[in-house]
Amino acid sequence: MLIFRQMFDPQSATYSYLLGETRSREAVLIDPVFEHVRRDAALLRELDLTLKASLETHVHADHVTGAWLLKRQFGSAIMLAAASGAEGADRYLAHGDRVSFGDRHLEVRATPGHTHGCITFVLDDASMGFTGDCLLIRGTGRTDFQQGDAHAMFHSVRDRILTLPPNCLLYPAHDYRGLTVTSVAEERRFNPRLGDAIVEADFVGYMDNLGLPHPKLIDIAVPANLRCGRPESDAALPAEPAWAALTFTFAGFWEIQPDGLEECAPRLQVVDVRERDEFDGPLGRIRGAKLIPLSELPKRSDELSRDRPVVTVCRSGARSAQAAVLLQKAGFGDVANLAGGMIRWRGEGHPVEGAQA
Repeated sequence: MLIFRQMFDPQSATYSYLLGETRSREAVLIDPVFEHVRRDAALLRELDLTLKASLETHVHADHVTGAWLLKRQFGSAIMLAAASGAEGADRYLAHGDRVSFGDRHLEVRATPGHTHGCITFVLDDASMGFTGDCLLIRGTGRTDFQQGDAHAMFHSVRDRILTLPPNCLLYPAHDYRGLTVTSVAEERRFNPRLGDAIVEADFVGYMDNLGLPHPKLIDIAVPANLRCGRPESDAALPAEPAWAALTFTFAGFWEIQPDGLEECAPRLQVVDVRERDEFDGPLGRIRGAKLIPLSELPKRSDELSRDRPVVTVCRSGARSAQAAVLLQKAGFGDVANLAGGMIRWRGEGHPVEGAQA
């Protein structure tokens, strides 16, 4: 059975794709984004997957890849096209190569046109294809920079993507309208740039007259991606919380374990977001915790200092997770949720105040 997740970066409208094999728990990640490596790492951890490789469909011009950061954290290989011109990869791919993860593999198809080094990854049973910026949903990638070539793209799409089975699902690297997936049959019938009725001259004329501005980040993204995402200095690395040992969740917030909270509680603000009767109830409360019920938190957040980290607490960790998100949105920089809430805190024998019946 295949594990498959599609993830999105709203800043660049980029999709990243995680594919995992259930027996071995090996996984590959296609087109990771630098700013979302924490998110991707959290998903790998929560799904108990081992990242074998990061795969690039091409050298991106609109975002910096997370491949180097992932290699730094997990030891995963970096793989992209030999024709990309990038330095620092662990494996350079060519047409016909296979990338294995457990009992599954992706076939590499060279699909130049958007860039000279564009490749498409096709799952072993031809049920899914990952087209990068070559073929988009009812569109295509651009051909006006980075060795773009409209003639090459026409043949790449027609000969190496639209020749896949009609029901093969196609997943692009970008979509700017919120669309997530298409199919070979759909694109052959409905793609206005290169559907079945369109000849090469039609397509080239269309692409030569798009008149689009260059990507805003091209001068930053392309040089960084030619280094496989490796920053020029450590100053560019994402900052890690230093005030406690925390774990980032795929849900988008930091968690602290009960042992970690007990160790550093005197230096923190512990905010209990249960109702008053729960705060005084059988589970008790953490010594020094401040009661601010979740429903009152948006109006009372000014009661908290922004100069000291905040840990949110509730019965199970659910309401306090929402509280952590609310405080993040309110501009609190150092916020974490107590994993498992008071149930776990008390179950592990940590001290409580209040009723303990």
